[in-house]
Amino acid sequence: MSLLAAKRIHPITAKVNGYTTLLPLQRLSSKNEAASVDHGDEYQYIEKSKVGTMHFQRSMPRLPIPQLEKTCERYLLAQKPILIEEQLRHTESCVKRFLVGEGPTLQKELKAFDAKNRHTSYISEYWFDMYLRDRKPLPINYNPIVAFAPEKDPRYENQLIKATNLLISSIRFMKSLRTGVLAPEVFHLNPKKSDTDTFRKVTGALPPLLSWYGAYLFKAFPLDMSQYHNLFNTTRIPELEKDMIYQDVTARHIVVMRKGNFYRFDVLDKENFIYSPKEIASNLKAILADDAEVAENPIGLLTTTERDLWAGTRHHLSEIGNQDLLKTIDSAILMLILDEETLATDYKHLIRTLLHSDGVNRWFDKSFSLIVAKDGTAGLNFEHSWGDGVAILRYLQDVKKDTEVKPRFHPEDVASVSPNSSIKKLNVVTDARISNAINQAKEEYKKWYDRVGVDYFIYDGFGKKECKTIGVSPDAVMQLAFQLAYYKQEREMVATYESCSTAAFKHGRTETVRSCTTATRAFCEAVTNSSSKISKSELKKMIVNCCNTHNQLIKEAAMGQGFDRHLFALNKMWEKLGIQKPAIFEDPAYAALNHNILSTSTLSSPAVTAGGFGPVVQDGYGIGYMIQDLRLGAVSTSYTDRRNGSDYIKLLESAIKEIHAILSHE
Repeated sequence: MSLLAAKRIHPITAKVNGYTTLLPLQRLSSKNEAASVDHGDEYQYIEKSKVGTMHFQRSMPRLPIPQLEKTCERYLLAQKPILIEEQLRHTESCVKRFLVGEGPTLQKELKAFDAKNRHTSYISEYWFDMYLRDRKPLPINYNPIVAFAPEKDPRYENQLIKATNLLISSIRFMKSLRTGVLAPEVFHLNPKKSDTDTFRKVTGALPPLLSWYGAYLFKAFPLDMSQYHNLFNTTRIPELEKDMIYQDVTARHIVVMRKGNFYRFDVLDKENFIYSPKEIASNLKAILADDAEVAENPIGLLTTTERDLWAGTRHHLSEIGNQDLLKTIDSAILMLILDEETLATDYKHLIRTLLHSDGVNRWFDKSFSLIVAKDGTAGLNFEHSWGDGVAILRYLQDVKKDTEVKPRFHPEDVASVSPNSSIKKLNVVTDARISNAINQAKEEYKKWYDRVGVDYFIYDGFGKKECKTIGVSPDAVMQLAFQLAYYKQEREMVATYESCSTAAFKHGRTETVRSCTTATRAFCEAVTNSSSKISKSELKKMIVNCCNTHNQLIKEAAMGQGFDRHLFALNKMWEKLGIQKPAIFEDPAYAALNHNILSTSTLSSPAVTAGGFGPVVQDGYGIGYMIQDLRLGAVSTSYTDRRNGSDYIKLLESAIKEIHAILSHE
């Protein structure tokens, strides 16, 4: 079933700028209405923007298809620092044959496909398909994690208080999104001139078909908002060969997991108003007061398994009487996870708990799970097929700000809240087959996550501010450090992936920045050569050259002018046409470049205390990093039987210090 076919649309909906959105229901008078529910907009919405959420969507530029010659040129530049001379000559030969052979035909077909689908981007369908067809389990392989920075007032780190406030702010965010009053995401080149009331007044007054161009005149660039609707009421459902994304925006409930048990309660009343903070807290208090043991058959473990296997097991679960349970989980606004552990004092344990845990108290198929530990430490684990970090980060930042600026539930409220008996504990029907599947999943999953190593470093005293003073990109500096650390460890350069958003275009997803370049290779060789007599001044010039090269790659990627997604689409087009496989895709160098030993991504924000993901290949590193004004840091994951992650992170910290010392040289 297609993505669109899987969506269940609410009867009280309308098309706003081409997108289905849930309309706010009119206030209905009722004698039985709960007096505790605040129907005012100030409580019901996280914000009410004068510029509609989807105001810029219709006029957004489409993701460009790069020139074939430019793509091949960029591809060879990325291969050059990785391949030996003989391999490079062979790859150059394959590229030349592609340019005069199948390449132009595939390019023509891709452009024709793009022209027929002007409502989206040329990469969107292929990208969804790639995720949904992959049969690998979701945790570690795909689901990234982000941790909320702790509250400034430690009294609000209580599990009940934190969960209540995060939940209320999440629903407020959802309602603003659904009713089209969440401010659209805009990248301001010069915020002082464009992030103003004048900008919002002018662009908001323009028709949607012209609004993007109005923003452009302010040197502001609206970002694609199409992914945001999949944040809520959404689940990836396993099916044989290809999963589906299911959404039901009519649901008013959330599902809470605790000790592998499931609970549900409504957070919206029948008129779609958010229940009062005390009423929501009373439901959570009842769940936390439940003295039930860990679930005897924790079916959440089944979401850790291979997708075809899980599809078959899920079908059986449904057949033996769990249809309503699964529907309740799938349609829930979000999954709230209440864990029994404390995480604030152990950073590695925090990362592990958010990334994989033991699987008992998880449902990895939900669009995202909001996880709150015993000590109030909170984070997100999100499924990746429906969207990227841009939407998740916006949600996290807005919710974090809302809970800090105006929390709705306070420490002094706890004593006055009694556990609410209106929550429903969900019954799970199992049989011998399900019990065996759970036991096997538990055993296999433990073997798997026990192989995962988690390491990190935080380097204080160097960050965005000093990089700006020196005149170098902090992101480029971090990427150079990743290269230097790996070169010191293995004495080779390898395929490196840095994620770059293409949300500046309609239905853009991501592009790859190939941060292993001839410039970084030259620097790594120079700085590790014990007999080298290169001065610090010369090394500093080399770093600046690396940064300039990297900045150009970032610019090209963000503007849809990278080569990875283009070649990916051309490869898919070859499969679709059924012609002879082009030599460029037969070349082992193409597979090697897409075997990303170093896979890197950042979600830098003061609202984030940690972020990360698993290694994307068995012999690789998954590196989530942060860049702040006065601090740099990274979380590295790897499989301990294939890589020495602790050694790599030590070398990475050493590389940062070395680069910092060179840059500080006058």
